[in-house]
Amino acid sequence: MTPASTGQLGFDALLRAADTDNRTRKCERESAHLPGTMEEALPFYRLLLRQHHAAMLAGDEGETMRLRAEAYLLARRLNGGDAGIIAGPDAPGCVLARTTAAAPQAVPLWGQTGTFVIEVCAMRVEIAMEGIFGIGSGVSFWPGFAAHVVDPSRPFLSPTGYRSFLGIHAEAQPGLTPGDFVSRVIEAYVARELKGRLLAVQAR
Repeated sequence: MTPASTGQLGFDALLRAADTDNRTRKCERESAHLPGTMEEALPFYRLLLRQHHAAMLAGDEGETMRLRAEAYLLARRLNGGDAGIIAGPDAPGCVLARTTAAAPQAVPLWGQTGTFVIEVCAMRVEIAMEGIFGIGSGVSFWPGFAAHVVDPSRPFLSPTGYRSFLGIHAEAQPGLTPGDFVSRVIEAYVARELKGRLLAVQAR
């Protein structure tokens, strides 16, 4: 390796380190009003979830997205300014979501993760609801969810027994609960995409 190339590599590393330091300082400035430990963050995040739920029920898209941005900033602060807030089970976003998830079979608040069963279109469907840190929640008002078959011997909305619903683009609607929302999405999917006809679940 030539001296010039060695010097260039060293300079590149310095630039990367400076860029990382700048991002960290920027995050620290922007998040200085937020808790800095997980112990302090959990009650703060639970309050934020209740506020987010109220904003969703009010159909207030601006306030909803502001609260999500605040949640992301909180997770980044807990992550030392690093953007990988859901990079693994111990990442702050994952810990916050898991620790504040709805009780089993309880319909979650808007922004909580949770799993519950609904009856819609003559079938039982297990819903796995995404929360504030879910895919696309930074750009889409409506959260994604996954639908799983409960009775595989009966017709379902997918032959695999599973379907995800992500990137749902629709106007904000005041008063719509998470349970009502997933029921309406599934009803619309069955009516439009399946022409009202459910499908046999394939044996695994």
